[in-house]
Amino acid sequence: MTGLTRYRRKASTKSGSQARSVDAADTAKAQDVPPRRAASSLLSKLGTWIAASVAAAIVVSGGLAFWFLTNGARNAPANAAAGSAAAATFVGSETCAGCHRVEAELWRGSQHKLAMDHATDKSVLGDFNDATFEYSGVHSRFFREDGKFLIETDGPDGKLSVFKVKYTFGIDPLQQYLVEFSDGRLQALSLAWDSRPKEKGGQRWFHLYPNEEIRHDDILHWTKLNQNWNFMCAECHSTGVRKNYDAANDRFATTWAEISVGCETCHGQGSSHVAWVREQQSWWPFGKRDDPTQGLHVRLNERRDITWPIDLWSGNATRRIAPATLRKEVETCGLCHSRSGKFSEDWVPGQWLSDTHAVAPLSRGLYQADGQMLDEVYNYGSFKQSRMFAAGVTCSDCHEPHSAKLRVSDDGACLQCHLSEKYAVATHHHHETGRPPLSCASCHMPVRTYMVVDTRHDHSFRIPRPDLSAKLGTSNACNDCHADKSSEWAAAATALWGGPDRKPFQNYGEAFHAAWTDQADAGALLAAVAADRNAPAFARASALTALGSRVSPSNIDLARNGIRDPDPAVRIGALDMLEGVPAAQLWPLISLLLSDPSRGVLYAGRDQPGRPLPAPRAEQRRRERAARGNRHVTTGRWGASRARLGPGAAQAGGRGAGRTAASRRACA
Repeated sequence: MTGLTRYRRKASTKSGSQARSVDAADTAKAQDVPPRRAASSLLSKLGTWIAASVAAAIVVSGGLAFWFLTNGARNAPANAAAGSAAAATFVGSETCAGCHRVEAELWRGSQHKLAMDHATDKSVLGDFNDATFEYSGVHSRFFREDGKFLIETDGPDGKLSVFKVKYTFGIDPLQQYLVEFSDGRLQALSLAWDSRPKEKGGQRWFHLYPNEEIRHDDILHWTKLNQNWNFMCAECHSTGVRKNYDAANDRFATTWAEISVGCETCHGQGSSHVAWVREQQSWWPFGKRDDPTQGLHVRLNERRDITWPIDLWSGNATRRIAPATLRKEVETCGLCHSRSGKFSEDWVPGQWLSDTHAVAPLSRGLYQADGQMLDEVYNYGSFKQSRMFAAGVTCSDCHEPHSAKLRVSDDGACLQCHLSEKYAVATHHHHETGRPPLSCASCHMPVRTYMVVDTRHDHSFRIPRPDLSAKLGTSNACNDCHADKSSEWAAAATALWGGPDRKPFQNYGEAFHAAWTDQADAGALLAAVAADRNAPAFARASALTALGSRVSPSNIDLARNGIRDPDPAVRIGALDMLEGVPAAQLWPLISLLLSDPSRGVLYAGRDQPGRPLPAPRAEQRRRERAARGNRHVTTGRWGASRARLGPGAAQAGGRGAGRTAASRRACA
C-alpha cells in the first residue's frame, strides 16, 4: 500500500507541475494579448472543444446503436451459442481454408475431397478412348465426343443406349460414374474403373457383380432403385444433401451445399463460426462474445489435453481421463462409416447417430456370430465392440481427420499406445519369419474385400479366436493365412501361446450363434450378454433386440434396465425386445421414455403395439413436414439406404445371400 501511495503521489506531483507550467505559459501569453482578442480566442477554443465533444458523442452513440442493431439480439442471454449455431448456414470449404490453411491442404488430397466431382479431364480416371467391356452378353463401350464422357450400355429397357457421365464417384481403389435422368435421378453405373496400379491388377474396367447376371429388370441393375444416388449414396459423398423427393410426381430435386465431403460435413454449418471470428477480429471493442462453442455445432476436441501414459509392466497405455458417454467424434464419423438407415435429415455432428439413423445391430447376414464383419457394415458397429473404444480411443487418435490417413504409418499407429519392446517382438506375435512381415493388423484387423477390389480392415480389434472357428464356423486371422490348416490346428497353437483359459473382451459369439441357429439355450446366453455391464453397449443392445422372440418373466427386467441405459442404442434394443409384449404390460415399461432426449428412441417407441410414444409437438410437426416433402427419406423402421435392403435377402439364403453388400449400395 505504501508503494502504491508513493507512486500516486509522484504521479500527482508530476502532472501537477506540468499543469502549472502550462498555466504559467498561457498566462504570460494572455498578458501580451489585447483583452478583446483574448476573449475572442477563448471563445474560439471553447467552441472547438464543444464541437469535438459533440462529434465524439455522435460517433460513440452511433457506434453503440449500430452494435445493438447488428449484434444485440445475437448476444442476448436467451440466444446464446446454441441458438446461433442452430440457425447457421453453409459457407463452403474454401471459406474455412482462409484461416485453416494447413487442414485445408491436407483435405484437398483426401478421399473425402474427391468423393464426388464433376466429370472432367482432371477428375475422370477411366479409359474413355473407345474402350470396351463385355458382361453377360452386353457389349459396353466407353468413348468421348465433343468433350463429353459417354458410355454405350444397356438401359432401363435392356436395349443399348448412349449415356453421358455427369459426375465421378470415388477415386481409390475404384471409381464409379453417375448418369443423370430427366426425373432428377442420378444412377450409379455398375461398370466401374479399377484405379489401382496395373501391377496390382488395376487400370481396367470391371463389373461390380462379376459372378451374377444382372439384367435390366433386376433390382440391382444400374438403372434401378438400389443404384440410385439420391436415395442410396448422396448423404455420404456430398455435404448438406437434401433429397427433395416429390412423391406426387415421382421426381427428385436433390440439392447439396458442396459436391464432395467438405469441412461442414463434420463440423456443421459454418456461418455462425465465421461471424464469431470476424467479431473477434473487429476493431470495435464492444460486444465481443465469450462463446465457448465459437459458433460451431460441435467442438471435436476430445483429444485436447488428453495423455496416455504407458504402464511399463503391461506395455499398454491408459487414458488419463475417462471418456465421456457420448463420443462426439465416433458419432460424427459414424454418419458415413456405419450400416444404418436414415429416418431424419436433421442430423447434427457430435450427437448420437441414433438420433437420426437406425443403426443395424449384430444380426445374421451382416456380422459373424462373434461380431466380426461379414457384409459391408463399415467401421462404426465394429469399432464400438472393441476394447479400444471402451478404453477411450477415438478415430483421430489413429487417423489424421483431414487427410484421412494414418497419423503414423504401419505398426507405428498401434505402437503409440502399445510398448514396442513388449508387442513388436516375436515373443508376442510368435512369427519370427514370414513374407511379408507380420503386422499388428495382420492378426488384429483382418481384411475382407468388398466391391470386388476394395479391401477393408475389421475395426473391432480382436485377438484371433480359431477355437471359436472350430465351434461356431466363424473366421479367424490365423486361418486367413494358413488356409491349408484346420481351425483346430490353429486353436491348439494359440492355446500354447496364451493358455487355454484366455478371457477376451468380445465373448458373446456363442450367444448370437445360438440365437441364429435357434438353439434351446439361446435365451439364457443372450440374457447373460445383455446383463453384462462389461460387454460393449453395442453387443448388449444387439442381445436385447435378439431377445425379442424370447421374452419371459425371467428376463423382462433386462428390458426394464435397458430402458434406463445412458446409451440410446441400448434403450432402442430394449424397445425391440418388448415389441411382442401385450399392450397392457407394455405401457408401464415404456412410459419412462415419454421424454427421452433421443429421437431414435422416440421413433422406435412409436412402433410399439401398445400406446405409442408421443413425440414433442414441435418434433411431430417436423416429422410431418419431412414425411410430406421427403417420402424417400424413410421406408419403414430401417430406412432404405443402409440397413435392411440386404440383410433380409441374406437371412432368406439362396441367391440373395451373396448380394447383400451390393443391395446396400453400389457406391465407391
